[in-house]
Amino acid sequence: MDVLSDAIAVMRAGRPHSSRTVERAPWGVRFPASEGAGFHVVLQGSAWLLPPEDAGPVQLGPGDVVFLPHGNGHGLADHPRTPLENFRLEPDGSWPVPHDPGPARGDETLLLCGAYQLDKARAHPLLTDLPPYLHIPVRVGAHDRLRSAVDLLGAELSDPQPGSDAVVPALLDTLLLYLLRTWWLAGRTEAAQGPSGWAGALSDPGIAAALHALHDDPAKPWTVEGLGALAGLSRAAFARRFTTLVGRPPLAYLTWWRMTRAAQLLRTTDTPLRSVAERTGYTSEFAFAKAFKREYGVAPGHYRRAGAALRAG
Repeated sequence: MDVLSDAIAVMRAGRPHSSRTVERAPWGVRFPASEGAGFHVVLQGSAWLLPPEDAGPVQLGPGDVVFLPHGNGHGLADHPRTPLENFRLEPDGSWPVPHDPGPARGDETLLLCGAYQLDKARAHPLLTDLPPYLHIPVRVGAHDRLRSAVDLLGAELSDPQPGSDAVVPALLDTLLLYLLRTWWLAGRTEAAQGPSGWAGALSDPGIAAALHALHDDPAKPWTVEGLGALAGLSRAAFARRFTTLVGRPPLAYLTWWRMTRAAQLLRTTDTPLRSVAERTGYTSEFAFAKAFKREYGVAPGHYRRAGAALRAG
């Protein structure tokens, strides 16, 4: 598993939802804060994003994509001064059925909007490092794969075919990864002038190699010296650089990742505790249970039962 895929996998907490809607001016929607992440794509026409944290309005044109990774409340409208109506999900958490905008009154905007259910309690720092929103403007010849995912998702939502119920969630997951990859690639340019944060970490060949090794085999008895050798750096230089970019010392990040993976296995599989311990680098169930309780405040068995009860309820 690569780091970006892992970051999404440990936070996923349910099926994503989306809708393709038509709005006719004047229109305005207020999206409340949520526990997940959301996105908007302008397929045709134009719109204004009214960002979180009282930032200034952002004009969106055809093809523009906006991603809100932290679920901040925000608005979307045909004009910054248009009154906003509150948006509500369906009782089951799904996206509302597209409404009829009524007779043509003004300019028409075709939107593709959606939401991901993510558990912020298990947030990977790669995602928490993101700004309140990402605006990816349309550019001819840029972000071809992201555009292809948008086109495929829009087609499935506008004209469902046999298998669409399986295709749409898969396309939404693909879209999320392309959104994050686009941010990461943009971060490479900034990293070349002074790397910082996770964009810098994934763009740094040595640190990225160490991160991929930790994610690929968290059970291995890693040492700072061994990770530094993979990165082509001395022990001290590697530890400093890793801590600066990742936000934690190498072995502290390894421990955190082991516990995060263990929680995911306990939550989503019936893997025996002994196997969970072995797969996360612990030689005994006792040592694993002690480390897990220190991290989560409960024993592994209790954590698993609580998760099962929550899903059943």
